[in-house]
Amino acid sequence: MSGLLGKKIGMTRVIQEDGLVVPITVVQCEPNVVAQVKTVEKDGYSAVVLGFSPLKKPTKTKKFHHMKEFRLEEGKELKKGDAVSVEIFTEGDEVAITGTSKGKGFQGVVKRHHMAGGPGSHGSHFKREPGSVGARAKPGKIHRGKRMAGHMGAETVTYKSSVIYLDKKNHLLGIKGALPGGINNLIAIKKSA
Repeated sequence: MSGLLGKKIGMTRVIQEDGLVVPITVVQCEPNVVAQVKTVEKDGYSAVVLGFSPLKKPTKTKKFHHMKEFRLEEGKELKKGDAVSVEIFTEGDEVAITGTSKGKGFQGVVKRHHMAGGPGSHGSHFKREPGSVGARAKPGKIHRGKRMAGHMGAETVTYKSSVIYLDKKNHLLGIKGALPGGINNLIAIKKSA
């Protein structure tokens, strides 16, 4: 099994044996249930679809709040209904974490693109504005992709990190550093190749 779904709980720190203090993000990974198995014969590749956070009133087609597909390692076999827990990871594993970053709403160019703006005093009317954006009569338009004010955050972000802490009894993973999103945000943890 190559991955797992979890819920971001918060941040803390771990003091290692050599005295080094490491900031970690704690992720609650309740056992994921195998909702679907994909095989080479039928689908062309080997994978499983994991379900996380079961619905209180499941329907015929929807049984979980969140579902995600993970590739299945060679030699591993899982059946529909099997549970996958944090035991697939060990301390020190390199992992790729995917989540949705915090939404910031509509932001200006200073916050969104770190533009400098103009002087803040002596009667200047050019403070946190973008300034000139266009060229001359040719091309007579603004090219696509110009850095301007707009919607910021709420994007799918992937980080690479490592597992520092593992609590199999309480289904907790401690991952080095900060993870995308707020508390209770869905996090997909996948073993790095």
